[in-house]
Amino acid sequence: MLTFRGGAPALLLALIGLFTLLVPGAPAARAQQPAGAIVNLEMTLTREGVLEVNEKVTVPPGERFTMSLPLRVQISEDSERRFAVTDIETTGPGTAEVADDLFKVDAGPGESTFRYSVQNTVSDAEGSQVFRWFGVLNVDIAEIHASLISPSFEMGIVECLLGPIGNTRPCAQVRIEPDGVLYLDQTNLHKGESVDLTLQIPPGTVPSNADISGPGSSPFAVTGPVLIAFALLLAALAALAAYILWTRRETGAGEPTQPLVRTDGRTQFASPEGILPGAAGVLLDGHADPTDIAATVVDLAVRNYLWIGRTGETQWRIVRVNPADDLLRPYERAVYDALLPAGAGEITVAELTAPGRLPAEPLRRAMLADAVEHGAFVDPSRRRIPLWLGGGLVVLGAVVTVLAAILGGHALVGVAIALAGGGLLAAQKFLPIRTAFGRSLTGRIRGLQLGLEQVTSAQIPSGDKELVFSRGLPYMVVWSRADNWVRTFRDLDPSADDVPGLYWFGGFERDRDLHRFAGHFPYFITAIEGLFPSA
Repeated sequence: MLTFRGGAPALLLALIGLFTLLVPGAPAARAQQPAGAIVNLEMTLTREGVLEVNEKVTVPPGERFTMSLPLRVQISEDSERRFAVTDIETTGPGTAEVADDLFKVDAGPGESTFRYSVQNTVSDAEGSQVFRWFGVLNVDIAEIHASLISPSFEMGIVECLLGPIGNTRPCAQVRIEPDGVLYLDQTNLHKGESVDLTLQIPPGTVPSNADISGPGSSPFAVTGPVLIAFALLLAALAALAAYILWTRRETGAGEPTQPLVRTDGRTQFASPEGILPGAAGVLLDGHADPTDIAATVVDLAVRNYLWIGRTGETQWRIVRVNPADDLLRPYERAVYDALLPAGAGEITVAELTAPGRLPAEPLRRAMLADAVEHGAFVDPSRRRIPLWLGGGLVVLGAVVTVLAAILGGHALVGVAIALAGGGLLAAQKFLPIRTAFGRSLTGRIRGLQLGLEQVTSAQIPSGDKELVFSRGLPYMVVWSRADNWVRTFRDLDPSADDVPGLYWFGGFERDRDLHRFAGHFPYFITAIEGLFPSA
């Protein structure tokens, strides 16, 4: 007897043959055929653990050969083994099919050839790799000639027995040639006799692929494929969580961004990428807030599209100065038109408070659309992909679970697929709204915040102070620091340019500083914010 050692588990190879089912102790295949039939078997065990069979049956005239081999075999009181036969081809008068968990063969007189592959034939056991062919004949066989080729030529015969069960005798004609091919030739076999052939091959010759349900097993048992599926699930969920945390991390500012640019002896205000205050506010928190719209109104006035005039302590009017042009972003044009529709030259803030006068939601959508167009936000259509994919995985997982439960194995694989879909659906709301460019720009905007906090009035020439103050004010409105900005420039003389008062905000033309404006401006911002309630 050949024995191979080295830590590899034993492998028990169960085969389905012409008239035998090659599982120790398994019920014999039911076959009926006349004496005198000749059977030739050529079997090849591939490296993938699939048994390829070429079976030729010669039936005498006037007789018929039938065979029905079970593909679900009870190997103990609470254990079952399942096989599969695929790639069936026939020539001659014979037919073969798989139906009702049976492999059925039918052949009339003459020579019929059957080619098929047997799946799930290999299992692990303690010791060495063991090949065993066992069965009981239900009919008389005139001759049987069989050959077997395995991936390893190191094949040894453990034992080969023939005869009635309990009264067997050694096989007379079984041998292994030097090239590793086994040959078995027997004649005059009778109904009721058994064939018991056991071989050994080196460990690890073929992979294990047996489909066996053990004691207490169920379709929802934890199996190798189930463990692999849940391992992949955990890895995917961990990767998704890491991606969300990384992309949604707080984008801080490494260094302050200098908002003052000096060219040709002038000092001017500049923002990163020329981003406007309303767009900066949307990018910072991912929403279009009332404060972002109010900052846009102030910025339109600063850029000479509107003029704001005080008509009382808490009353203002907004006047059209210049028509909207191509320099305005679409969301700015929407705000401009909402305040002053075509034909309207001016309007009071009190008139704007009329119910339904200012629809806020279209303005918010326009601001978010601008962020997408600018490349700072992810396109909403792309954000729907995880929704559809997650829903599809849930449905697929449910279908796989049901089918696997019906077919009798690995149903938890479907559960893992469904959980993956559920995880993707749950994560969809946490997926980042900003693009990589948006995250980078957000960091620079935060740097602008730091830079504006460090600006002092003394850094700016007198002739440039009013413009720098005015251009920076809408940005400070966005992050609720307008009072600090006004305090920084409270001693600014708005008449230093020979034009009384701030050029874009009237009502303080006689003032030589911004002290009264500082106390009045927050009320204006609050009033404008109140026109656009939060969603």
